[in-house]
Amino acid sequence: MTRFLLFLFLFAIGCAPFPKEGEEISLTPVSFDRLPGWKSDNHSAVLPAFKNSCDVFLKKGDLTKVIASGSNAMSAGQVSEWKSLCQVAQRLTEYDTQAVRSFFEAWFQPYRVHGEDGSEGLFTGYYEPELNGSYIASAKFNTPLYRRPYDLIDVNLGDFRDEYKGEKLSGRLSKGKLVPYYTRERIRSGALKGMELLWVDDPVSAFFLQIQGSGRIKMDTGEEVRVGYDGKNGHAYTSIGKVMVEKGWLKKEDVSLQSIRDWLYKNPTQMNQLLNENASFVFFRKIPGDGPIGGQGVPLTPGRSLAVDHTLVPYGVPVWVDIEHPEQNNKLRLRRLMIAQDTGGAIRGAVRGDFFWGHGAVAERFAGKMKSRGSYYILLPKTKDQKL
Repeated sequence: MTRFLLFLFLFAIGCAPFPKEGEEISLTPVSFDRLPGWKSDNHSAVLPAFKNSCDVFLKKGDLTKVIASGSNAMSAGQVSEWKSLCQVAQRLTEYDTQAVRSFFEAWFQPYRVHGEDGSEGLFTGYYEPELNGSYIASAKFNTPLYRRPYDLIDVNLGDFRDEYKGEKLSGRLSKGKLVPYYTRERIRSGALKGMELLWVDDPVSAFFLQIQGSGRIKMDTGEEVRVGYDGKNGHAYTSIGKVMVEKGWLKKEDVSLQSIRDWLYKNPTQMNQLLNENASFVFFRKIPGDGPIGGQGVPLTPGRSLAVDHTLVPYGVPVWVDIEHPEQNNKLRLRRLMIAQDTGGAIRGAVRGDFFWGHGAVAERFAGKMKSRGSYYILLPKTKDQKL
């Protein structure tokens, strides 16, 4: 989904420190018996997500490295190793939980993940919003979603200097120079007239759609359209949650998707000014398929796809999570096997994750509240010696 996330509302108001530049990831091997709750999971539920990642591996060259994008990235071996185990996984069915669990135990070695601040970190949640829309602007449908502008230019700084690998800038050409792209305020004032993808009936929902990066639009024609992230204007993200706390409109401990949205609905005269405080803006495209597309380029699976810091963690690796439930805290833990298939602008650090909840009211409620502590374990293919 390569998107901004709910955490951006929360990070800037002091809920968690931003990870240090150049943070490294370290791994400690453990046995499967050391994974909290390992035998209680329905392992077959992760199989569709894992097979989606396998489809990517099976299309790559055998000698390609399975590696993340940053200068401190960890390696997960070569594609040839993943092809072998993926071919076995393709023959498994979702009806045999024991067989799926045995597969992971036979082919993988778990490692506990550590960062510079230890093995516990922050886990947030995201979801797929549902909006109402139309292809024709009207008094009801008066908030546009914009397609990616033709003049938007993305520059990968790592192409120029190795130390900037994984970083990029976005802008447009003006008189032969790359200049910052239009801000949210300029775009909402008509700077991109003619670039509308479709129109929706709620500016607040449209704002949150940009944070999530993808969603479902129920069109007035009866059609359902999926839209997904297709770039951003390159401006730094400003947390409107932080602005609201600074102005005394919300208390820091009360900031969530739900509280911000409720305030915006109750204060329509201040809404536009507040939204424009965030200069960052996201563009969309129509996407096919049965689910939103993650950073790995595969559909995300509710409850089984995890967004990670892709500068440190490769896409496609299985991850065992042990984290607080957003509503139950330590009374109920989220202990399950997931697949690293996505990333996001706020997902930075060795022990950091964003849990994909799917779509609907329950997914929105859990994602909007999730600021959980937890840890996770990465599963990597066993070496020849480990298989003996």
